[in-house]
Amino acid sequence: MNKALAVHRDRPPVGFNAWRSAGVAWQITQALLVFAALGWLVWRGIDAMDYRWQWYRVEPFFYRKIDGEIIWGPLVRGLILTIQIAALAGALAIVIGFLTALARLSGSFAGRVLATVYLEAIRNTPLLVQLFLVYFVLAPIIGIDRFWAGVLCLALYEGSFAAEIIRGGLRGIDRGQYEAADAVGLSTWDKYRYIIVPQSMPLVLPPLTGLLISTIKHSAIVSVIALAELTTQGLNLVSNTFMAFEVWFIVAGIYLVLTVSLSFAVTLFEHYLNKPKR
Repeated sequence: MNKALAVHRDRPPVGFNAWRSAGVAWQITQALLVFAALGWLVWRGIDAMDYRWQWYRVEPFFYRKIDGEIIWGPLVRGLILTIQIAALAGALAIVIGFLTALARLSGSFAGRVLATVYLEAIRNTPLLVQLFLVYFVLAPIIGIDRFWAGVLCLALYEGSFAAEIIRGGLRGIDRGQYEAADAVGLSTWDKYRYIIVPQSMPLVLPPLTGLLISTIKHSAIVSVIALAELTTQGLNLVSNTFMAFEVWFIVAGIYLVLTVSLSFAVTLFEHYLNKPKR
């Protein structure tokens, strides 16, 4: 009898599923209406400018076929360079952020001071100014080219935000976990590798995903030092073809596909981490 009552209490009210489905459908309808309204406004604005679309000319922007051989266009080459810059800068940013977070949490006074000075200097100055300083001052001193100057600048900038994300994740772990790791005699490296970092991953993964997406978008700033990434290639195409709307719609779409794909991949990884282990 009690079991039957418990099962009955666990069941949703009659019509609950239908009400929830109707709510989801209404939310989707609202989103579609908003997108339709925005699309109409954009179309009206362009129509008022009497702009003549030339979508039939965009294929060479991606590739050309010459004597049976595919020659990649400027947008594809720019996309490849953007991915390289963002991937390297993102990886370095996480390493820099982790080391900075450990320095801020350490018992070393010098380490805490250096980490704090780095964070305050990077987060309180414009990214463009930092890029010029790295490219015109630091790069000639350490002997790196413009590609690595752009990567290093992005890594230092995003690393300052990664440091606070990682520090928050490490501090979110119960103090007893640190004490238990010390009690069994684990080294500092093993303690973080096997105990602390795996537990902090679910905490830091969502904000780190946003940081990596920000790295992809911020990679466009390296166009000012003449790196031929996606935005630079878009600027060159606009100046050569005067197809501003077509080019920038395509460039924006490529950035959107990159960031959404990254978000989807990280979401799958997050589900894998949260999946119960047998």
